[in-house]
Amino acid sequence: MASGGPRLVVGVDIGNSTTEACCARVDDDGGVEYLGSGLAPTTGIKGTPDNAEGVRKAAGQALADGGCRWPDVDLVLTNEATPVISGLAMETITETVVTESTMIGHDPRTPGGSGIGVGTTVALADLADRPAGEDVLVVVPAAEDFEDVAEALVAAAQRGVGVRGAILGGDDAVLVANRLEETLPIVDEVTLVDEVPLGMLAAVEVAEPGRTIRTLSNSYGIATLFELDAEQTKMISPVARSLTGNRSAVVVRTPGGDVTDRRVPAGSIALRGRSSTVSVEVDAGADEIMRALARIRPLVDAEGESGTHVGGMIAGVRDAMSELTGQRPDEVAIEDLLAVDTLVPQEVRGGLAKEVAREDAVLLAAMVRTSRGPMEQVAAEVRRVLAEEAQRVLEVEIGGIEAEMAVGGALTTPGSGEPIVVLDLGGGSTDAAHADTDGEVYSVHVAGAGDLVTTLIDAELGLDDKQVAEEVKRYPLAKVESFFHIRHENGTAQFFTEPLAPELFARVVVLTDEGMHAVPGRHDLATLRHTRREAKRRVFVVNALRALEQIAPGGTLRQIEFVVLLGGSALDFEIPDMIADAVAPYGIVCGTGNVRGSLGPRNAVASGLVAGHARGRRVSGAA
Repeated sequence: MASGGPRLVVGVDIGNSTTEACCARVDDDGGVEYLGSGLAPTTGIKGTPDNAEGVRKAAGQALADGGCRWPDVDLVLTNEATPVISGLAMETITETVVTESTMIGHDPRTPGGSGIGVGTTVALADLADRPAGEDVLVVVPAAEDFEDVAEALVAAAQRGVGVRGAILGGDDAVLVANRLEETLPIVDEVTLVDEVPLGMLAAVEVAEPGRTIRTLSNSYGIATLFELDAEQTKMISPVARSLTGNRSAVVVRTPGGDVTDRRVPAGSIALRGRSSTVSVEVDAGADEIMRALARIRPLVDAEGESGTHVGGMIAGVRDAMSELTGQRPDEVAIEDLLAVDTLVPQEVRGGLAKEVAREDAVLLAAMVRTSRGPMEQVAAEVRRVLAEEAQRVLEVEIGGIEAEMAVGGALTTPGSGEPIVVLDLGGGSTDAAHADTDGEVYSVHVAGAGDLVTTLIDAELGLDDKQVAEEVKRYPLAKVESFFHIRHENGTAQFFTEPLAPELFARVVVLTDEGMHAVPGRHDLATLRHTRREAKRRVFVVNALRALEQIAPGGTLRQIEFVVLLGGSALDFEIPDMIADAVAPYGIVCGTGNVRGSLGPRNAVASGLVAGHARGRRVSGAA
């Protein structure tokens, strides 16, 4: 560092989700006086010029927090930002197209009656014209009054028409059922009731309260009702699977009910190491992919089989980064992968209520390595944006690799010292670094962290809403059992003096900092909690162990004594404990860091960038 008195230095850590900054005065002799810190959402994909706006906001907060001004800044340091992109590679994709036939796997909250009925679909308006002895299922538009519907069904039955059940567009199934002389299965709330084909053989099943259907969720049950042969039974199996667990369902078959099956293969992925290449089929599962990755580590690049799901995902990653960075796709390399087995809901084609079947899938997170050029583009854009704030061109340097800089920040935690091992739990990657007593730092980045957990929760629960999935990941859950009390996921009850909002009644809610938010769908509390914890275990615990193995002396975890957890995900209410439990059998003491004695696990990389610069230990050259 040049002499000439103290300099005001800003360190900036560009993450997948957030950008953190700190400002400090650095003396000629390497002394550091930390002044302020800032935090802002990352703008654009990490490692691209769009990050500059997030850098401006975070750095501006740090300067304001430290009582400093932009014109006084002498140097801005950024991390080497490696983007991580996640995607789904389906293990067994079966798109079932039910041609000229329809199935409704509808599951309203309050179907009417019970039992199973088989007959020809007939519009309510035509019911009076049906002859005696014909078995029918009555299709009722949403606008019909429940008393009129009940009277029409009773009158038809009295004339000898075999009324075996009903399909309602409205939500009056219970009201209609209560007015009938015999118990019939009635399904309501079918929003696309006008598209139910008429004059076709159909079956309606409603289970008793507290039970689920048995016949229409069984491939052979459907085959029995519709007299299907073995090949047709095989093709209709996704329909049956999608109805599993429902209290009610309808299946309608047309005379031309051909069922075609189009399979898009998951494909294979070729993992190229420095001395060998291993090809592994995605449908072998995540464990096999990770074992293959361990055999050829370190990974140099990965290729997906052309024309397959994994091939499309890998190609998409390269194309996205090529477009963002201006590099050719063949210059974008995959430097790490994390594969996770999961189950995701897939829509069954031919349904009228968006029926889904849960299919096995492999979720992949890919860490992309580009040339130094893109980071220099980021630094150049940061320099341009900050020049507008400082009214002059600021010196901007690529200060160092995240994990190594995180060590410098971790060492500001009271009670810490070398040797030290840090785990930086971010949004896109899990980074580990080991600093020995001589100050030598060994680091590794592995793909997958908080963003992947959110993706996993979103996919497995079929939420199709990343914001809701993020809340499920970050906050505890509860069940609203009355207007005045909730049951927390740990079993304890909490009572309120004021009534809760009516829309929360009997719902599972997320206990956010802003209040209770209902989780959409009908997942019970136990399922949501299990999905959340399993997602965190399969990403953070797995990544923590494989990252520590790579930087541990001799590759032996028992050679590690202390681990400090850093990063935004270290603030999670259960991830630190899950990791601590996982490493405890190896005799490792694991806890959450407290950067600069006041910031908790946040700001480690940003603070470490300043500390590293002050010690003259710049890892990369100037931008």
